[in-house]
Amino acid sequence: MPRGMVSSWGNLVHADHELRRLASRHADFPQLPARCSVLPFGNGRSYGDSCLNVGGVLLEMRALDRFIAFDRETGVIACEAGVLLDELLAITVPAGWFVPVTPGTRFVTVGGAIANDVHGKNHHVAGTFGCHVRRFELLRSSGARLACSPTENPEWLAATIGGLGLTGVITWAEIQLRRIAGPWLDVETLRFGGLAEFFELCAQSDRDWEHTVAWIDCTRSPGSGLGRGLLQRANHLERGPVGHVDKASRAAARGLRVPFAPPVSLVNGPTLRAFNTFYYHRQRASRKKALQHYESFFYPLDGIRNWNRLYGPRGFYQYQCVVAPESGREAIAELLACVAASGQGSFLAVLKLFGAPASPGMLSFPMQGVTLALDFPNRGAKLARLFAQLDELVAAAGGRLYPAKDARMPGSLFRSGYPRWREFVPFIDPRHSSSFWRRVMAAE
Repeated sequence: MPRGMVSSWGNLVHADHELRRLASRHADFPQLPARCSVLPFGNGRSYGDSCLNVGGVLLEMRALDRFIAFDRETGVIACEAGVLLDELLAITVPAGWFVPVTPGTRFVTVGGAIANDVHGKNHHVAGTFGCHVRRFELLRSSGARLACSPTENPEWLAATIGGLGLTGVITWAEIQLRRIAGPWLDVETLRFGGLAEFFELCAQSDRDWEHTVAWIDCTRSPGSGLGRGLLQRANHLERGPVGHVDKASRAAARGLRVPFAPPVSLVNGPTLRAFNTFYYHRQRASRKKALQHYESFFYPLDGIRNWNRLYGPRGFYQYQCVVAPESGREAIAELLACVAASGQGSFLAVLKLFGAPASPGMLSFPMQGVTLALDFPNRGAKLARLFAQLDELVAAAGGRLYPAKDARMPGSLFRSGYPRWREFVPFIDPRHSSSFWRRVMAAE
């Protein structure tokens, strides 16, 4: 059988896998060697090991890339699970429709978006991707095919949305899109001097703006602008732009790529401090308005192909948590102070409020509260000590970590953060497993 070295986006693990391919949504579940597990594999954009199955089989899904139906009047689209959001948007945006929820990259598959129940900058109004999935088919290792919707096998719908590919193979899905007038957004960027200002701006912005997110400078210590940053808020234009539009705003770096991983990480103390200072001061005015194409607003990093290589051959970790609203302000301040004191910092520190819309999945990550995402070059034991401190703060604040971004979460933190995990276990397909699941279920 074909084999290959596979890594996730964080480049932390490069492991040999047996590779199979599902060539058609009508194909039978593949025959597997005895006592060998399988995991569906989309485009490998999970950061940690939730998309890996070291010692087992990966079932490659990208061949399932066909569109099945598209109602341009209602915005309902059906497609196979291997279709990328990029491919879906190429069809739907010219017809006046957009994905209702999108993560920070358009190079994820529809099946992966469901399995990880991805979220975006509009969670406070739209919830997660799974909130807009009308129906899908789940292929089990027994050969059974389950049609899942809010009214048909709803318990399987809840287990599979956010279920990390463990309940079976999603072969196709039907999604409700969002109407748009065109590809442009009205965007405001506001500077804020600290966390208190951030929460005040969010309270104002979330009422009137569909998309809100903040970049923060995580190199600042308490008393010197802890949590200062730039908040972006945006709405889709209700009609096409009038007059001249700067086409350069459409992902100016789209043709750039990082051709190879440098021998050492380019993300280090001096570059972190310089970048964070520059990025915060690059906007002189306290408020700036602009029209932006959806590619540059939603997917700025997609313009630099293989940007993950900048972290060097040892790869990088992303630490994304959400903490409960009642403890959010204090917990985020403590987390940022801890990171600043460690001197390790992050280029891409993102802060956002999750809203009230409930995620449909048993293991979905978003909950109402405050979410913080941080990237760290792999520095071994030094970083592990920082993560242990952050884990304690997250657990004390009633929070949890995002499995799609995780590569080292202790099982105890997963089980406390996802109290429905016992309810989820009976839905796991007996032939499905992943490196992530074995790790967080291992006895400690």
